[in-house]
Amino acid sequence: MKILVSDPLQEEGLKILRETGAEVSLKTGMREDELISIIPDFDCLVIRSETKVTAKVIESAKKLKIIGRAGVGVDNIDVKAATRKGIIVMNTPDSNTISTAEHTMAMILASSRKIPQAYTSLKSQKWERKLFVGYELFSKTLGIIGLGRIGKQVAIRASSFGMNIIGYDPFLSQDLAKDFKITLVSLEKLFKQSDYITIHTPLSEKTRHLISKREIEMMKDGVIIINCARGGIIDEAALCDGLKSGKIRSAALDVFEKEPPLDSPLLSLDNCVFVPHLGASTIEAQKSVGIEIAAQIKDALEGKVRNAINLPQISPDVTKRLGPWIFLCEAQAKFSSQTIEGSLKEISVEYIGEIEDSEILPLTNTIVVFILSSLLPEENVNYVNAQSIAEEMGIGISFLKSKEKTDYSALISLSLTTDKEKITTQATLFREKFGKIVLIDDFSVEVSLEGNILVLSQTDQPGIIGKIGTILSEQGINIGNLQLARKEKGGPALSVWNLDGELSGDIISKIKEMPQILKVRVASL
Repeated sequence: MKILVSDPLQEEGLKILRETGAEVSLKTGMREDELISIIPDFDCLVIRSETKVTAKVIESAKKLKIIGRAGVGVDNIDVKAATRKGIIVMNTPDSNTISTAEHTMAMILASSRKIPQAYTSLKSQKWERKLFVGYELFSKTLGIIGLGRIGKQVAIRASSFGMNIIGYDPFLSQDLAKDFKITLVSLEKLFKQSDYITIHTPLSEKTRHLISKREIEMMKDGVIIINCARGGIIDEAALCDGLKSGKIRSAALDVFEKEPPLDSPLLSLDNCVFVPHLGASTIEAQKSVGIEIAAQIKDALEGKVRNAINLPQISPDVTKRLGPWIFLCEAQAKFSSQTIEGSLKEISVEYIGEIEDSEILPLTNTIVVFILSSLLPEENVNYVNAQSIAEEMGIGISFLKSKEKTDYSALISLSLTTDKEKITTQATLFREKFGKIVLIDDFSVEVSLEGNILVLSQTDQPGIIGKIGTILSEQGINIGNLQLARKEKGGPALSVWNLDGELSGDIISKIKEMPQILKVRVASL
């Protein structure tokens, strides 16, 4: 057994890895070609944020079973490529919780008491006390967007300052919110009632520019906004305008849409506090993350997988056999969960045709894991806890095997039911490796599950496709593929667009304004 550590790791973590009896090699600062040349010899790879585990690296790995990321984000790992090859990818989601929560409170205090500005003034040999009159946190209302691990820890600390805590999280129960002294409200009410707003959600298509011009206009005059989550959740142009006008009294930013943000106009504003992405940058967090990933790898080598984000319960042999079907289930689950509205109530799966009974459980687990991962991206959803998380959320899960005759040798039919609607998709493999959606609700299609997908429910009228194509072309978005389906001439219709670029909020709004468009759904895979 050989373990490669390609980014700096504390000695305590290296000691734990050596205790496995494996040969541990520490080689840092490698280029991609250097990593490709040596990775075939290793069974495990331990990284932090510097090493890029690309598809080429994974393809070159002959023996690799585990990739361990000492940290939360896995943006530097091609998880899809690892999943296809049966490599377990694990991270350490709890390692920076306390550090980020404490950092958030530091940013709240810094922006309230104008500490950076006062420091800079005194450093310049000035004594300008009257310029830096601040604000107390006591009795103020703090709105927390996203009540996962970090958001709840911020609530605990803010309560000790005597703040009133309101929060928005569509997946947190009222009972659990009360345990943390949080009053759950709608997002609109949070914007209108909060003196301070702090964000603790991941960046996704649903949260990109979650706070923009429209949302800022809803807020109290003099609101203070803190972002220690991800750049891109706040529209920085709208934030800049709000800070200049005084609508926003102050902002405290740990993250930016573009990093480093050296040309950002925000850096020139006196009422904006900013630091270079320091949320997890504490001695304790940096130390614990290395120890934690080493302990997880040691456990995984003994058959006890923790914090894996793809296929922890399936052995590599089974994964290789089911690989294409598992990848299809992942993509189908992500597509369905991104294109449905409301609070999820039920997941129903039907396996039709030539799918073995022994394959149903791992495929169902894959579907459940990736649906919940899409809905709860901050939570540590994996094959071990997905069922219990669904049960806690009141989500019913059912699956059955059918021998119904269809045009395909095998189909996976997935239905998601929320408090607002139900969507059913059917998917299959072509030539045993290419997954496609072949049914959306009652409309027959043939859609590749990749990239950016636009799904439009519309009326069957001439000229609609041309108008939408014009809207897309004006924004420089190329159409990779277009599927049209209808039940009858002039009746309900469906169009599905595979696009080469991401859709902005402005484009979606323009499409929604067309009277022939009944519903717009977007997925990014």
